[in-house]
Amino acid sequence: MAQAPQRLRRRERKNISAGVAHVNASFNNTMITITDAQGNAIAWSSAGMMGFKGSRKSTPYAAQVAAEDAGRKAAEHGVRTLEVEVKGPGSGRESALRALQAVGFQITSIRDVTPIPHNGVRPSKRRRV
Repeated sequence: MAQAPQRLRRRERKNISAGVAHVNASFNNTMITITDAQGNAIAWSSAGMMGFKGSRKSTPYAAQVAAEDAGRKAAEHGVRTLEVEVKGPGSGRESALRALQAVGFQITSIRDVTPIPHNGVRPSKRRRV
């Protein structure tokens, strides 16, 4: 039986001038989500979404490309100023931040929101190379 054509929901253009950029830089990937002040996602991108696979996802260049993509999507919705929240130990932290500045956003504040355990779970074993 033939499937009914799926209806594409057209994204309405939100008009938000200030947003929050959440940069989640893990050891394996970098995700950038741009939200409004309440936390509703406006635009997002990640290194894996940009076509990087495997160990190339964790590079600073992949984070830069992902941040530029998320920034361009957010700029379409009228975002001009950003607060940046950086989380995680990954290598894409600084390059993602620089890429957001290069897109043309005015960055008002940078916060590190990396969760720090008060001696939580046991860490993974040391690598022997």
